[in-house]
Amino acid sequence: MVTPTRVAIAGSTGSIGTQTLEVIRAEGADRYDVVALGVGSSVDLLIEQAREFRPGVVAVADESLRPLVAAALPDVEVVGDQADLIGPADVVINGVVGFAGLSVTVATLQAGKRLGLANKESLIAAGPVVQPLRETPGAELVPVDSEHCAIHQCLRSSIGFGDASHREVARIVLTASGGPFRGRSADQLATVTVEQALAHPTWSMGPKITIDSSTLMNKGLEVIEAHELFGVPYDRIEVVVHPQSIVHSMAEFTDGSTIAQLSTPDMRLPIGYALGYPNRIATPFGRIDWSSLTRLDFEPPDLDTFRCLGLAYEAGRTGGSAPAWLSAANEIAVEAFLAGLINWNQIADVCVAVLDEHDGSIPGTVEDVITADATARRLATAVLERRLAE
Repeated sequence: MVTPTRVAIAGSTGSIGTQTLEVIRAEGADRYDVVALGVGSSVDLLIEQAREFRPGVVAVADESLRPLVAAALPDVEVVGDQADLIGPADVVINGVVGFAGLSVTVATLQAGKRLGLANKESLIAAGPVVQPLRETPGAELVPVDSEHCAIHQCLRSSIGFGDASHREVARIVLTASGGPFRGRSADQLATVTVEQALAHPTWSMGPKITIDSSTLMNKGLEVIEAHELFGVPYDRIEVVVHPQSIVHSMAEFTDGSTIAQLSTPDMRLPIGYALGYPNRIATPFGRIDWSSLTRLDFEPPDLDTFRCLGLAYEAGRTGGSAPAWLSAANEIAVEAFLAGLINWNQIADVCVAVLDEHDGSIPGTVEDVITADATARRLATAVLERRLAE
């Protein structure tokens, strides 16, 4: 009898977390055993999940809500830090949104476990700190993001898999849906509403990631993440807009051959890939009906209108703490946009203003990353306050 893989899910009530549980339901309890769940404050859904999957431990970041969870789940250990979920797990899915996911990433790799990473900010902000941890015996980092999962699959065909700087890999091509505003000019986007920006044509995601997709910041952060994940120089990472979102990304090799990963848009496919790696799960999420697929379109991104993509390349090439500054400034700007305090175009303005102040620091510890993040957030907040006072 095969022992089930023990799974911990940080951010279990978010989009990635709930879809991870859907994959586990489809695969069955004989394949996967949910041993830990973690949330920030969505405790009602957490309690439902825990009653169904019976983990031994749950984490609740909001201290005031822990007694409620403890009373509802008397046989479950309740902790505060989602990084404390990893102990009993074989694989940890990090679906925490934003910089808050860093502790889960660090703790999982330090423990020499497999990390299914959906939290791009922790790797982007803390790349210099996270990279050495990937050398921990037993540690594996499998990307859950659809584009990086696609590249991970494409590179399995390469002799140099695990090192995309291998001489056979010519470039990586990341595909972007283009978001809800593809084809519009900057002037047309000056007055778009939050509701319009949240209306993604392909993916159902949380509000922060959806806004990032509308500005192409999401794709810019993915460029930085691809550099960190696969060791590819920035001049060998390209972005192409592909509105059908069927080709999730591509790897081109030196002989001109291109290998792409195709499937219908379904985040359960990359989640299942991370859960089962190096094997594949049995449930066919994202299967294509080839009799109905009529066209695949590709076009270059509009860097003048979607300035955030170029800013990400700039921050990535600057290196050090610049990606952390960009990620933090963007989080503050997106929060302001969602709150109706700034318009859509000003998200990039805030990021530009913060990057212009970058101090050239290079983080060497988690504390350095936290300091860089806090500095950028303070600067971004100051930029917003000045603009709002004008």
